[in-house]
Amino acid sequence: MNRIGLQDRVAVVTGGAQGIGLAIAERLLRSGARVAVWDSDEAHLGRACDALAALGPVRGARVELTDDAAVAAAAAEVEVAEGRIDILVNNAGITGGNGTTWELDPATWRRVLEVNLVAPYLVCRHVVPGMLARGYGRIVNVASVAGKEGNPNASHYSASKAGLIALTKSLAKETATRGVLVNAVTPAAARTALFAQMTRAHVDYMLGKIPMGRFVEVAEIAAMVAWLASEECSFSTGAVFDISGGRATY
Repeated sequence: MNRIGLQDRVAVVTGGAQGIGLAIAERLLRSGARVAVWDSDEAHLGRACDALAALGPVRGARVELTDDAAVAAAAAEVEVAEGRIDILVNNAGITGGNGTTWELDPATWRRVLEVNLVAPYLVCRHVVPGMLARGYGRIVNVASVAGKEGNPNASHYSASKAGLIALTKSLAKETATRGVLVNAVTPAAARTALFAQMTRAHVDYMLGKIPMGRFVEVAEIAAMVAWLASEECSFSTGAVFDISGGRATY
């Protein structure tokens, strides 16, 4: 495994207690970063932080990412404890199950948009000003190939990830000359706990769309995120980095 140069950088990873987020937190720690993991699942958070502590400095916080006041408090806590936030990975997300657009419950539709799109906005709202004040920051938003193509029976998820891609591009243009770079990754499906929220037919559909014939590994996503979070990523901003095994067509 290549060691990305993140020595003593302070990173926040949302949804970092399991799955893709946990793999990202691990990779950042192995590259020398100090990591704050924000997650709403207290049980998973405790287990994750116990495991991650063997790799480097890690702190965990239970945060309801759709609550502006909770996000503000969590960001302030890291700023006070660590002195800054250099890296932000907006990874937390839910699928909200599967169903045709007209069959999906409005409350479910809204909740997916709140977690997958509104929450990253709120986190950026409270983290970006500090980055701008210091003239340095790296933000990586974990979107999805569904945000490019639109998955059937997942309009809520697809729309939320398309919105996250657009948020990435807008924010990147606002910070492009001030040392804060903002990029997104668009993975194909990884075999994580989110699969439990999907139907077997939908899982099979996603696998059938990947030319490589396999799901992406969480470590592969983490490797791409780690580079985007580094100083070596110096002229890419507002970009969308595909990691879909050949599925994406643009």
